Amino acid sequence: MLLFSVQVTKEQKKYVNLIIKLVIVGMAMWFIISKINNQENLRSFQNLMARIDPWVVRATLTLVVVMMFANWALEIVKWKYLSRRIEPISWWTAVKSVFCGLTWAIFTPNRIGEYGGRVMLLKPENRASGAVAMGVGLFAQLVLTSVFGALAIAWFICTYLPTPGAVEFAVWLLAIIYAVAFVVLYFNVAWVDYIVGRIGFLKKIKPFFKVLEDFSVRELLHVLLLSLARFVIFTSQYIVLMMVILPELPSIPMVLLIFILFFVQSAVPSLDIFDFSVRSFVASNLYRYITDQELAVMAIVSCIWFVNLIVPAIIGSFFVFNVNYVGGSKS
Repeated sequence: MLLFSVQVTKEQKKYVNLIIKLVIVGMAMWFIISKINNQENLRSFQNLMARIDPWVVRATLTLVVVMMFANWALEIVKWKYLSRRIEPISWWTAVKSVFCGLTWAIFTPNRIGEYGGRVMLLKPENRASGAVAMGVGLFAQLVLTSVFGALAIAWFICTYLPTPGAVEFAVWLLAIIYAVAFVVLYFNVAWVDYIVGRIGFLKKIKPFFKVLEDFSVRELLHVLLLSLARFVIFTSQYIVLMMVILPELPSIPMVLLIFILFFVQSAVPSLDIFDFSVRSFVASNLYRYITDQELAVMAIVSCIWFVNLIVPAIIGSFFVFNVNYVGGSKS
């Protein structure tokens, strides 16, 4: 009788897992298909590329896609490195974790689902600490976005907006203070553990934040350098497409405006699937200072949105079926 009861429980878990997997994949696919079908900018991008030599188009798009895989490969390396003290994972598990998280992120606000999707491949007792460790990696990326973005915004204000000398000085000073504050906080990430322990209603979850005390300055620097490599890669994706489609753009302003685009994108709450609207709107308003080809800019942004987020989310949907959402970490 007991054996029958256990078997029924396992069978129930199996069906619950299957239903959850189908719901996640179904939602991701529905969001992706509905938005791509209504994405005029992708069609504009196709029209723009039709005017360029086909070999140049193929080479450019191939390079952008290769950079996308290089970008997420670095994130896989970073995740394996961050999780090693909590639970050593294989390279294949790290791959599945990252891409599974990208599928979850596509339909959750501010990519919050990426945490759940990624840590689900850890043992249940390690998932909370794993989410905290993952947060260190995301914070490293945010530090770079904030530092480069703040300095680029200061340049933008002083270059394109009428500002007195005293205001320019104040803008640069604020930008530098803002950037330095992020760097200092990152290399003292253990402060978060201390703060959590001092807040009454958060004390119960303090054990999960203890992992922050284990990160040395050298390890944090290693994570920051991996994040910098990723930052260089996805900045280069924009540069490559802009150099091919809008070769007349001045190089330095083009790059600095990309930094501002990243900064605004990280600061505005949104769903990944709607993110192209935010990016396109911001990019078109920023780049009008150096070009009147707003449609081309929006099309470039939408292409990179598709390559960097939609393609990996589709790949991740296959890995979703390798996760047990009820029970252990593996199927």
